Parts: sequence; structure tokens; C-alpha cells
Amino acid sequence: MNNPGRRRPLRIINSVAPIRICDNGGWTDTWFAGHGKVFNIGVYPYAEVQIEVFPYEGEDNRIVINAENYGERYALHPERTGWDRHPLLEAAIECMGVPDDMAFQVTIFSDAPAGASTGTSAAVTVALIGALDRLTPGHLTPHEVAATAHSVETDMLHLQSGIQDQLCSAYGGINYIEMFQFPHASVSQIQVPNAIWWELERRLVLIYLGKSHSSSQVHEKVIRQLEDAGPDCLQLNDLRVTAERSRDAVYAGDFVALGEAMVANTEAQGRLHPDLIGPEARRVIEIARAHNALGWKVNGAGGEGGSVTLLCGSLSYTKRAMMREIEQENPLFRSIPIYLSRYGLRVWERALEENGE
Repeated sequence: MNNPGRRRPLRIINSVAPIRICDNGGWTDTWFAGHGKVFNIGVYPYAEVQIEVFPYEGEDNRIVINAENYGERYALHPERTGWDRHPLLEAAIECMGVPDDMAFQVTIFSDAPAGASTGTSAAVTVALIGALDRLTPGHLTPHEVAATAHSVETDMLHLQSGIQDQLCSAYGGINYIEMFQFPHASVSQIQVPNAIWWELERRLVLIYLGKSHSSSQVHEKVIRQLEDAGPDCLQLNDLRVTAERSRDAVYAGDFVALGEAMVANTEAQGRLHPDLIGPEARRVIEIARAHNALGWKVNGAGGEGGSVTLLCGSLSYTKRAMMREIEQENPLFRSIPIYLSRYGLRVWERALEENGE
């Protein structure tokens, strides 16, 4: 595509998908767990994808990827073997089998920091697949989009990935996920009165620890241990129970019980391997405890970097004092503003000639 930014697109397809926090029961949504239970919460900032569709005029750079967060824009050549700069994006495009008779530019952006252990990669993949789905016959359900996004990571890229990130991003909201046999699962969205929803949103704080999450050797060691222990080992059962406790607490509007479930999950993570709760996360937890926070959850599988979800008490000024102390503790620590997502994946489009744009 020759300078697609200067050409008039025929269509613009937009999609957004939330990231996830507070994934109590994480690690049990994996192939080595076999079956699992996960509670998680979809939040904004979301991952955003926009596809500009152009008339195809036989140019070589028919597909262009604009990875806005990385400042990279480059042509994708599907006929070549192997991946280029962003394998996840390139594999998703290949997986969806976009027709050869159209040219397009895909722009991807998210305000969520990369490597924050909040399922940002899954949200990007869900949003991208949802948008690309508009270019192919038929429409995938949210569950099918999540399954496709998971398959891109595991089957095409051969990465370790549970299923909960993709499901939360596709469904949004507060979720209780039961994986009855990997990777098959049901998703129950937890519907609560607005007062509980608003209060939960007010109490939650997401702290980014200032550097990208790194799984590496610690995660591989934990996976080997859990694989050898079997799907019904004590370590995994301790995590599964926290998902049920979290679900029941939210339905009851019992924030003390939810905080206790978050703490129990983080402690269970630490029992898998002490390095899953890094020194930065431990310091944030110490400050949160000193400010009477009700709970804390090291997001994702844990390890170096990433982020922590905090559940605060009743008083907003205490929450703000806690956030100030955390950010003063380390110049890399920062609070990421979040809002609970009423929706999961959203996709929409319009032809530009509708309004003369």
C-alpha cells in the first residue's frame, strides 16, 4: 500500500477490548491444571484496534501494521515464512484468513503498559480478531473470538497461556470462569446492583510496578512442579477456592471477604514459588496494609515486574494517601486509572461516504 494514510479508505472498522485485573484462581486455567476456576474483572483502559480498508490495486504492501505504542509501522508479507516484528499481531492476521482482494492498515494502541500482567496482549489479540472478523464471512461469538485468540498464542506461537485473559477481554465485566476440561470453559458474568458495582470500582486501585513482567525461568520451574503434582494437587486447589470465595463476596457486596480472598490468592501464589511475589510487589503490599487496605492481588501469574491490584477500605482520602505514598516510594511505581468495563469486545464500523468524511 503506497502511503495508505494519504488514501481515502472505503471502510473503517473499530474495536476495543478491556484488560483484566484481580485474577483470583489464575494458574488453574492452564493445560497442566486440567480444570480450574477463575474470578477476574475486566477494566478500562482498553486495547484499541482500527482497520482502514482500501481498494486493492495490486501493490506489494497490501497489509500494513501500525503498532502505535512502539512507533513502528511496517508492511506485512503473508507469503513469507516466519514472523517479523510483532508475531502476535501477524499470527492473528494469518489465522483470520483475510481475503486477498482487499488492502488494509491495522493500527493497534493501548494506554495500558506492556507487560503489566493485566492481559494486555490477550486484549489486543481479541480486539484484532474481532475487527478482522468483519472482513470475513459470518461473525464469531465472543466465546469463539476468545478461543481463536488463545489458539493464536498456543497453537501458532507455541506460548504458555491460560484461557482466562482472552475470555475476560471478550466478555468484559466481572467474571466467574469454570474450566471443566482445558481449554473448554463456561463464563458466568456476575451481575450486581449499581451501588455494589460503583463501590467496587471506587475501591480498586491498579499499581504498575514500573517494569514489564518477566515470566522466564521461575514460571517454567513452577509449571514443571505443578505438572508433576497433578491437576488436583493442594497448590492448585488452594487457588481454585479463592475464585469461588471472590464470586460469593461480590454477590454479597462483602468487600472484606473479597479482600481476604485476594490476600489468600496472593499467599497461595507465593507458596508456588517465593519469587512469584517480587520485592517491588511486597513493598506496595506493605504500604497498602499500613493504609488499612482490605486486599491485594499480584496480577497474572506473578514474578518480576507487572502490577498489583489493591482493594481499599471505605474512606477515599485514605485511598488517595496510600496512592501518594506508593508513588513517592519508587519513581517507577504509578497508579493506572481504571474503570470497570460494562462490556467486553465491541466492534463497529461505518462507510465513510455516509457523512462525507
